[in-house]
Amino acid sequence: MENRQDEALTHLQRHVMFFDRNKDGFIYPSETFQGCRAIGMGLVQSSLAAVIVNVLLSHKTRPEKPFSLWFPIEVKNIKFAKHTSDSGVFDKEGRFVEEKFEEIFAKHALTHPDALTRKEIGAFMKANRQRNDLGGWIGAFGEWPILYSVAKDKDGLLRKEMVRGVFDGSLFERLEEERTSKKN
Repeated sequence: MENRQDEALTHLQRHVMFFDRNKDGFIYPSETFQGCRAIGMGLVQSSLAAVIVNVLLSHKTRPEKPFSLWFPIEVKNIKFAKHTSDSGVFDKEGRFVEEKFEEIFAKHALTHPDALTRKEIGAFMKANRQRNDLGGWIGAFGEWPILYSVAKDKDGLLRKEMVRGVFDGSLFERLEEERTSKKN
C-alpha cells in the first residue's frame, strides 16, 4: 500500500499500517512485535503488546470470519476495533477529527500550550473515561503511557506534533528512522 493507496486510507488505517510490516493488509502478532521494537519499546513490553493487541483486536476486525489462532488484524476493518473512553480524534469511520485533536491541548495542555506532561496525560485519560467501560480504560491506558514513553522529548513533554504523528501513523516511521540512524 504505497502513496496513491495511502491517500485512500483513513487516518486510523494509516495509524496501524506501520505495524503491517509486509503490507499485505493483515497485522499478525509477529508484526506487532516487530513494529513495537522498531519504535523503541522494550522486549517484554513489545511481547505483551503483540499478544494483547492481536488477541483483543483480531476478532473485532474480522467480522463473520472464523476464529484464527494466528490472531490477524485486518487493516481495512480497523474501525471496528476502535475502543470507547478514547479521545474521539478518530470518528466511527476512522477519520481524523481536527476539533477533537485540538480539544486535547485546549483542555489538558496546562503547562505548555503545545505539549502534554505525564500528569496532564493522566488527567486527560481520566476525563475521557466512560462509566463501566473497563475495556476502554485499558485501551487508553495501553496507548497513552506507551506513546509518552517513546515520544516524549528531553524535557519530559509530549509535543503536539508528536501526538498528531501518532494519529496519522507518521510518528512510528519517524521513530524507526531515528532508531535506525542511531545504530549506524
